Amino acid sequence: MPRFQRPTGTHDILPEEQPYWEYVTEFAVRLARRAGFERIDVPIFEATELFARGIGAATDVVEKEMYTFTDKGGESLTLRPEFTAGVVRAYIENGMHVRPQPVKLYSIGPVFRYDRPQAGRFRQFHQFNMEILGEMDPVADLEVMLLIWDLYAGLGFRDLSFQLNSTGCPRCRPGYVQVLKEYYERHVGEICEDCRRRLTRNPLRVLDCKADICQPVIRAAPPITDHLCQECADHFAQLREYLDLLGRPYTLNHRLVRGLDYYTKTVFEVWAAGIGAQAAVCGGGRYDGLAEALGGPPTPGVGVAAGIERIIMVMKAQELGVPPLPAPRVFLAYLGDRARREAVRLADELRRAGVAVWMAFGERGLKSQMREADKRGARYVVILGEDELARGAAAVRDMAASEQTEVPLEELVPWLGQRVTP
Repeated sequence: MPRFQRPTGTHDILPEEQPYWEYVTEFAVRLARRAGFERIDVPIFEATELFARGIGAATDVVEKEMYTFTDKGGESLTLRPEFTAGVVRAYIENGMHVRPQPVKLYSIGPVFRYDRPQAGRFRQFHQFNMEILGEMDPVADLEVMLLIWDLYAGLGFRDLSFQLNSTGCPRCRPGYVQVLKEYYERHVGEICEDCRRRLTRNPLRVLDCKADICQPVIRAAPPITDHLCQECADHFAQLREYLDLLGRPYTLNHRLVRGLDYYTKTVFEVWAAGIGAQAAVCGGGRYDGLAEALGGPPTPGVGVAAGIERIIMVMKAQELGVPPLPAPRVFLAYLGDRARREAVRLADELRRAGVAVWMAFGERGLKSQMREADKRGARYVVILGEDELARGAAAVRDMAASEQTEVPLEELVPWLGQRVTP
């Protein structure tokens, strides 16, 4: 029989990894709820057209990275490559525009992109996502930026800063795109083949190219911030004013455009020190036209997404420890059939009383069971044998103090409950 292996670009999250996952996700959820965000879960797969229309048909995500299939009904479906399009679809479909605005939503779960696997990057990975829908105020931009900053700062990331840009809006962006194309046409012999293709299909993406040959051209490219309309310029200026007020460091980065077409006005990334050449740890921005592109009413929005795997990878590299998950502190050991039956009854009663219990399995000697209790980190071992049962009691060994006490069976549940429950 062949040995099966996990698909390329996926990973198993083993029990020893779970303390990181629970610590990070619980901390993220606390931050979101503290600011009034509510959880929303959307389907893992959606209509392919949702992403083509929302993200942009000419983006790398839609052209190269989506997992798309035809179901038995002949419908084209796609595993979600990101959350925002699905969240906005749910906002429209469920009439969330009639709720008090803005609506603040967060999500956690897997997303899927067919990408080249590398450190911290998988084809199935997990994101923590926050969206504010129904509000144009740049304070909404600021709020998602501050919350994601607090996530990384609270987890111990060092020397955080924002990379910041504005991508304009449908009124001012076309004029800038024309200026950018004219500039690049004068340097077409100095750029890579991908950028020549992007120049006709998705011009802003040329600014995000990583090819060495393109870097001098990108550095000298005209910045979009010189071509913003008054509304976009005012929005961007107010956001920077708030960041200055709070002392949050940021760098204006005219090459920052992000990889999805729905972004308007604000785009940003959080950068951290000490994580190698790839300094960006997450990104987001504003998407005021996305709801209309998906058939809904005009609805401004802003959001951010953080990759859980990348967070954990950096925490491990920087030796940022997390507390272990709680394990059963009571171990039930027994000798003989009668004691085994009593152990089964006790395990059920203790668990219903809120006491975490590990019960021994099989027919083994007491020494073997005690060794297992020690390996599992049990604080108390309840020992049931014929002699103890004859006295209507159990022997309870305190593994930390190396002391043993006899406790009447009718008092055992409250006796343990006082010692092992918070």
